[in-house]
Amino acid sequence: MSQSTPRPAASPWWRHAAIYQIYIRSFADGNGDGIGDIAGVRERLPYLRQLGVDALWFNPWYVSPMADAGYDVADYRDIDPLFGTLAEAEELITEAHGHNLRVVVDLVPNHCSDQHPWFLRALAAGPGSPERERFWFLPGRGAQGELPPNDWNSYFGGPAWTRITEADGTQGPWYLHMFAPEQPDLNWEHPDVGAEFEDVLRFWLDRGVDGFRIDVAHGLAKKPGLPDVGENPDPTDLP
Repeated sequence: MSQSTPRPAASPWWRHAAIYQIYIRSFADGNGDGIGDIAGVRERLPYLRQLGVDALWFNPWYVSPMADAGYDVADYRDIDPLFGTLAEAEELITEAHGHNLRVVVDLVPNHCSDQHPWFLRALAAGPGSPERERFWFLPGRGAQGELPPNDWNSYFGGPAWTRITEADGTQGPWYLHMFAPEQPDLNWEHPDVGAEFEDVLRFWLDRGVDGFRIDVAHGLAKKPGLPDVGENPDPTDLP
């Protein structure tokens, strides 16, 4: 008896999709305040469908102080009022599906905003607290801890470390931010971080999104011990 040839598995939709990136703030203004918003996107869904695209990729639309165009997220489960409301986002997802458009949202798991509740609690909790273990707080080098913990630079320029001042006015440890100081890196070695983002994923999947674009995926794992990169680092071997 001859064996039948296995049928190849269906290719995931995103491998052949035309995905249209939408930076909401500059795409379309629906309420006339001069700033792009969800209402503006909803009005133009027929146009986007006519373009022949298969999916819409939204840059971060979450609550944010906007230190880095929304990539400094203060609340991963809500929409920034600048763009609209969570209810409007849910309606947009439903309407996009009605036009046979899938919805992909940006997820920013490497860092959050310095106004995120976790970071605010970490600052308030004090040295050695469990709240600080969700981030990279380390003592500085030098006699008084006045030097950063290592020689890493931010992708935005300058040191990747900022020293905090404790509630009593004393100089405290340094925290890591591979981007802006307003974007403290999360510690993915801590179980709370993975659990939090699993919940965030479920939150948006429950609202109908079809996928995620992961921002700075390469940065989630840090080199053990956070070693110096040295004077002549290999550009392929940076943190």
